Amino acid sequence: MDLPRSFTIRESSHRLCNPFTSEKLALLGRAISPSPGTRVLDLACGKGELLCTWAHDHGVTGTGVDISTVFLDAARARAEELGVADRVGFVHGDAAGHVADEPVGIASCLGATWIGPGVPGTVELLRRSLVPGGMMLIGEPYWRREPPDQTTVEGCHAARRDDFLPLPELLAQFGALDCDVVEMVLADQDSWDRYVAAQWLNIRRWLDAHPDDELADELRAELSASPAQYARYQREYLGWGVFVLMNR
Repeated sequence: MDLPRSFTIRESSHRLCNPFTSEKLALLGRAISPSPGTRVLDLACGKGELLCTWAHDHGVTGTGVDISTVFLDAARARAEELGVADRVGFVHGDAAGHVADEPVGIASCLGATWIGPGVPGTVELLRRSLVPGGMMLIGEPYWRREPPDQTTVEGCHAARRDDFLPLPELLAQFGALDCDVVEMVLADQDSWDRYVAAQWLNIRRWLDAHPDDELADELRAELSASPAQYARYQREYLGWGVFVLMNR
């Protein structure tokens, strides 16, 4: 059980495996200001940057769950680097269906609501781990602009237009799930650039080092097409944000 190798190649230099910068993650932490000792469960935690930096900056404790052994190795190294390995831990496993052994003050899933599957199921899953009055963090794409055709939809890595919602409708969906939206921090085009463009450099460096690998042709084709596709579709039409929810 692990992620495809191509995914870890794309993300090799990233600390955050989504279009959030370190500054925006820090802003989110300051915005909700978790109390020292707050327990956090981060599902599909990637390289553990939320847990590690918030343990360092705010004194939280907690657990991250992810399917990628490569990402979890990076998460554990990051925890050691920041001196918080005694406060955070990481579990290799499928985040879908994972519930904390003890209720937590913050339950998070940033950019992986397919574990739900979808937003409603992910909210319900996070609720199962939450203390009364706790917070859920959902990272989710939304349409910045209405896609004009199916080509644009697919250029944003969606199969159907209704895979994502416009921002007002996404916020309304949270309300329909009996949640109050109490904070949000949104990616912008610059943070999208930093996330996606870094993937191109990661791929190019990998191709230079592994020209005869079985994935080389696939990743060469991706690198050749991705910049123009990103600028034409994803950068213009797709937003992304982290939304802080509390049960009503």
